Amino acid sequence: MKKFSFKDPIQRREFLRGGVRYGMLAGLAAAAARAVSNGGGRLADQTCTNKGICDGCVEYPACELPQALSARQAKAAPNSGGAYEEILRIPGSDTPSLHLEIGPDDRLYLATGNAIIVMSQEGVREREIALEAQARCVAVAKDGTLFAGLRDHVEVFDPKGARIAMWESPGPRTWLTGLAVGESDLFAADAGGRVVLRYDLAGKLVGRIGEKNEERDIPGFVIPSPYFSVRIHPDGLLRVNNPGRHRVEAYTFEGEFAGAWGKASGLIDGFCGCCNPTRIALLPDGRMVTCEKGMPRVKIYSITGEFESVVAPAAAFPKNVKVGPGERSIGASLVGVAAATDSRGRIAILDHITGEIRILQPTALGRV
Repeated sequence: MKKFSFKDPIQRREFLRGGVRYGMLAGLAAAAARAVSNGGGRLADQTCTNKGICDGCVEYPACELPQALSARQAKAAPNSGGAYEEILRIPGSDTPSLHLEIGPDDRLYLATGNAIIVMSQEGVREREIALEAQARCVAVAKDGTLFAGLRDHVEVFDPKGARIAMWESPGPRTWLTGLAVGESDLFAADAGGRVVLRYDLAGKLVGRIGEKNEERDIPGFVIPSPYFSVRIHPDGLLRVNNPGRHRVEAYTFEGEFAGAWGKASGLIDGFCGCCNPTRIALLPDGRMVTCEKGMPRVKIYSITGEFESVVAPAAAFPKNVKVGPGERSIGASLVGVAAATDSRGRIAILDHITGEIRILQPTALGRV
């Protein structure tokens, strides 16, 4: 990973430019983001401390420092949309929850501890699917088949919660953080390998998407922390967040790069810090929901990437803003928020710090 240095003219310019516009901490964030983007970036995982210093990346000991940006430190514009209102809040627990999904039946599936918790649309707990290790992500097929992502492999369960398969791990660096299931494929976001893995539904690995390839015009994913999502868009393309490059990218199922949108910025229409957006979700009409950490907020963008509105600002997550880089005990930077959407355009937001789940629906001014 490339070390930040004032002797580097590009990094020095990014620092000074960011310092003038947003303050010195934000300037350091901009320079750090550039260093990570240029250098590739090692996954800052089990070595992230509660002081925001990654002692595992000796060449770049402050890769998590930009997360300290908050609503108090960055000049963000006020909510320009106001299109959603909270209708339900589900209390959290002391067990860390890493992922939230909404299935085709509009039930909630929470990856928490060594289990997947299934809840009704009203937040009533219906059943628990036990796992042998930390649940990190989940996806549900149209027929109710459930795919659970553990750190290095996928496990498959029938609609009643009985395990029917355990897929082979693709490698020792695998760190699964997101799943998306289609008619005949499962896509797994591997933050450790910095790649999207394509499987058939029998568990055979049939493709690797997003690995850097200049001849195919594929820039490669920059993932300093284990935040990486994949979604299947109604247009037939994948949508994947590239947090170190501050954007969302589109790929075909075969791995061809189809475009990208997003920018590094402290303003409300961009993504600040070292690595945002951290999570993505899709509304029924194809618009994108993005989540951020450091300044934890949820926003909506159009299909083509134009900023539309804020669903939940950083002020809605005061404890999350104060925490910093997160907990080391579960081997992941547990900060920020995650989001999922249902068939009616409602958005469920999981606060990683408090464990609360908030359900929001479009107001009269919003649109589904």
